[in-house]
Amino acid sequence: MKGFTVILACLFTTAAMAQRLAPADVAALTQTEDSLRAVHYDVINGKVQEFRSSRNDQFIPQLVKALKTKYSFYYPFDSIRTMAKVYPQDSTFRIITWPLENDNSTFRHFGVIQMNTKDGSLKLFPLFDNSDFTKNMDTITNHKGWYGCLYYAIKQQHYFNAEYYTLFGWDANSQTSQKKIAEMLTFKNGEPVFGGPFFSFAEDTVPKPNRNRFVIEYKRDAVAALNYNPEMDMIVFDHLISETGEEVKKYTLVPDLDYEGFKWKAGKWVHIEKVFHDALQQGKAPVGEPMDKKKVDLTKPQTAEDINAETLEKAAQKGKKKKKGE
Repeated sequence: MKGFTVILACLFTTAAMAQRLAPADVAALTQTEDSLRAVHYDVINGKVQEFRSSRNDQFIPQLVKALKTKYSFYYPFDSIRTMAKVYPQDSTFRIITWPLENDNSTFRHFGVIQMNTKDGSLKLFPLFDNSDFTKNMDTITNHKGWYGCLYYAIKQQHYFNAEYYTLFGWDANSQTSQKKIAEMLTFKNGEPVFGGPFFSFAEDTVPKPNRNRFVIEYKRDAVAALNYNPEMDMIVFDHLISETGEEVKKYTLVPDLDYEGFKWKAGKWVHIEKVFHDALQQGKAPVGEPMDKKKVDLTKPQTAEDINAETLEKAAQKGKKKKKGE
């Protein structure tokens, strides 16, 4: 089913591009894409920070210039595999994001929101990563105060004549821990708004205040899921425990094969404390799978998501077998 969906998306993009973009513009964008791909390869793979930053400074104006081409929204830039692109179901915009690694293994993120305009003109919101300048992640911001990350998925919800877009992002963060983020994107007076009190814990055993942004931080070489599961119609994420019994030290947290979630109810994502009822015993957490940088592209969190999807599927099958045996 996933492969079929990808094929349909490719066919739609190709058809839309053929209908909207002039042949001469397609040819010009194809040539520009080759140049952009070469520059962005250096942004990701350059050996020293100064060189990576310099190439990034070259890449941004070149990308913006390409996006100024009329109806460029329909050009997918598929060959630039070192930047992530997500589209909502209604195709009213797309978000392009990418990382820039510092020599200390921390990351700064860059990105743009490109709106799908009726006349094909460029309407762009540059995203400015403010995460290094604030310790408070529970914020509501505009595109100038963006909490930088790579967006790997998006889920659109319609509620009371308004559209709500849940974004799922990944931040390599530091040498010891990484983060996954779920946050709501809305538009107010045509301007993007990131965050809002959409994550509710009102139905928890011990209720807690709403959060404007939901974040899990965990050990750098562990693999943890945070994504929308269409079959369950909910957000599912790994429950985390500390390998050392020190919950406050986020770099010690790893999944224990128990799962939590959020269910969309009355315009909010309501927390579900336990999705499956077949967790491992406390203290029996699995060792995180090492991250081999030669095999895992840090710009493609989808690779980790595929692994997580398999884990969820196995857990669901295990739960079904247990239910049948009862």
